[in-house]
Amino acid sequence: MSTFISGGCKNGKSFYAQRIAKAGGQPLYYIATMIPHDAEDDARILRHQRERAGWGFETLECGADILTCLDRADPNGSFLLDSVTALLSNEMFSASGMNEEAPEKLARELTEFVRRAPKTVLVSDYIYSDANLYDDWTEAYRTGLARIDRALARACDNVLEVVHGIVIPHKGVLPL
Repeated sequence: MSTFISGGCKNGKSFYAQRIAKAGGQPLYYIATMIPHDAEDDARILRHQRERAGWGFETLECGADILTCLDRADPNGSFLLDSVTALLSNEMFSASGMNEEAPEKLARELTEFVRRAPKTVLVSDYIYSDANLYDDWTEAYRTGLARIDRALARACDNVLEVVHGIVIPHKGVLPL
């Protein structure tokens, strides 16, 4: 059963997602999508690694081209992809500029991933609801993430929002 989880930063999404993925059985994979760029990223990665310690996850580093993970894993296993937000950033921005096609490509790839690996839990950050206007690149990123999240909400069996540690189901059931 596939699950899409969204919510604000540091609200407990990743921990809840770990519990859902663990309940999906073995083999158990954690798809790490963040490519660190600074000390804050390094600290966040270290925190997530500590939180997963002893859970039985095999970590698959995959900052782009997400379907390649399935070449290194059993698609019948249980997957936790954390996060869609970082994955889009990796695919959309590089030293050479912005790839405006990245959101559509990633929506297709993630939908295909869920189809091929039906016990997948995907985590995304809810960053697109405020009324502030940002620069063109940030607005393109926020719009792209919203499109990807809508595609995942359609594709997944369960859609959950985590707000201050409270899990709100929007589609399907609470897996735990």
